[in-house]
Amino acid sequence: MQIASDAPATFRSSARRPGTLELLSTAFREVMSRRRLIRYLVGAEIKKKGTDTVLGNVWWILDPLMSLMVYVFVMTIVFARKQEDFAVFLLAAMIPFKWFTQTLSDSVSAVVSQGQLIKQIQFPKIVLPIVVNGAGLVNLAFGFGVLFAVVLLWPGFADHLSYMILFVPLIAVIQFVLMLGLSMFVAALTVFYRDIGIIIGHVLRLLFYVAPILWTFESATGRGDLLRQELGEVGFSLLRYNPVAVLLEAYRTCIYGVTKGESWAPASPADLGWESLAIVLLISVVLLVLGTIVFKRLEPAFAKVL
Repeated sequence: MQIASDAPATFRSSARRPGTLELLSTAFREVMSRRRLIRYLVGAEIKKKGTDTVLGNVWWILDPLMSLMVYVFVMTIVFARKQEDFAVFLLAAMIPFKWFTQTLSDSVSAVVSQGQLIKQIQFPKIVLPIVVNGAGLVNLAFGFGVLFAVVLLWPGFADHLSYMILFVPLIAVIQFVLMLGLSMFVAALTVFYRDIGIIIGHVLRLLFYVAPILWTFESATGRGDLLRQELGEVGFSLLRYNPVAVLLEAYRTCIYGVTKGESWAPASPADLGWESLAIVLLISVVLLVLGTIVFKRLEPAFAKVL
């Protein structure tokens, strides 16, 4: 199939390249006009994840539970971590982090895996990374369902529940915008550079250990003083205030509370760090705009390369 036949009309003329605003408005119209297609593909993506297993989508519940048991055993028994109510402490950050890593990993193949479909059918390819992120939202809902079940059913954990949980959807929206922007870049660039998938796999594995999941930046029993000493002020600031760390700390504040040494205390809205969240939202919006522009610029060449 010729690339000209697959490209939108605005790309078929070599004498004119669409401007930035035109690319963004085209992307917006394509998404809005394909809402039913996106819903259908999200449903298909969800069903596909459980088709090759005996228990099917039951793994959406069992997986976070089994991960919880492994990490709680390793950290509390092997490494003798004494953090109070460690299961809640861990899940509050691990579930949104898993949402981030799984969605970004799936974004690597969002376009590449649909090569035959892209060559045979005319449709806006921008729906593909959106579908990946939509399916990730369902996964997040299952994960938080497991978390709240653990909090409600385990003796003593219910003390962590407060009105702060109402801020969790707001933090999730910010994370969704961030991931969608990154997905646009990853999905489009991987078509031309398959090495990106390998690099992202290693980066995500490293990120698990440098993100505040198993530990906190709190100085007393966390890693604040040690990290500042080893990395210096600049390195520590980059680690402490990167978007992923800010979001995970915000989730933990809303769900677990504020860490006080090996104990915890109820959180208040002032503990969330609104300035940092606002900066993350701004960065996420900029990434989404730039990612959309890059995706639309590269889209006409997908069929030829794949």
